[in-house]
Amino acid sequence: MKVGVFTAMFRTHAFDEVLDYVVSVGVDAVEIPCGGYVGDTHCKPAQLLNDPAATAALKKAIDQRGLTISALSAHANPLHPNPEIGEPHRQYVINAILMAEKLGVDRIVTFSGCPGGGPGDMTPNWVTCPWPPDFSKTMEWQWSEVLLPYWEKTAKFAADHGVKVAIEMHPGFCVYNPGTMLKLRKAIGPTIGCNFDPSHLFWQGVDLPTAIRTLGDSILHFHAKDTRIDPLNAKLNGVLDMTSYRDMNERSWIFRTVGYGHGEETWRDIVS
Repeated sequence: MKVGVFTAMFRTHAFDEVLDYVVSVGVDAVEIPCGGYVGDTHCKPAQLLNDPAATAALKKAIDQRGLTISALSAHANPLHPNPEIGEPHRQYVINAILMAEKLGVDRIVTFSGCPGGGPGDMTPNWVTCPWPPDFSKTMEWQWSEVLLPYWEKTAKFAADHGVKVAIEMHPGFCVYNPGTMLKLRKAIGPTIGCNFDPSHLFWQGVDLPTAIRTLGDSILHFHAKDTRIDPLNAKLNGVLDMTSYRDMNERSWIFRTVGYGHGEETWRDIVS
């Protein structure tokens, strides 16, 4: 196992500066964002895919510092029903796959995506309960008509280029927990796996060691990220919380650095 840094956290810094810092703190790897919600500050596939010299220079900057690339990230919603958003996001995923191949990286990280609630809908619709029956019908349509056809095609494209796709289980998208992750993997095949980010599972009430055992070799990448559940706000309003992330004192849960949401024993169990 190698410990790495997601360079999206340093998007205001030059790439060489980020790599030097990463080396100075003893980290072995980097995950590099290359489009979507995480931006493309340090890797712009639209340019690099047509510039072999620049691509070689990026790889050399990493190799000469003894680092490896754990994954390329294109966190996006490739199923967004608005074509002005959906088309660019689908291209982010394709470009990340092609960029990974050029750099000798065997996996990318993204989201499963979330389509609209039906034909003609222009906004994503995340279904969270089976009743009234409209919700179940919506979810069935999303999976059979949008999600599975897209990932069948995209997984084949990724496999043809020697790349696997690590889906981050994130509420708001069709794949958000181990059950939906394994459902997609069973339908599509082993080219699809997961980026295991505990922070999105903690507040859903998932037991992390149980999830890790169940997901097994479908785990392709891991984000060390914590969540603190506020005992008072959660008891009052539950965990389906639309309060702004800026209003930390009012939220039922907030993202935290490892150890500031759950203690050492929890993280020891996760790592073990």
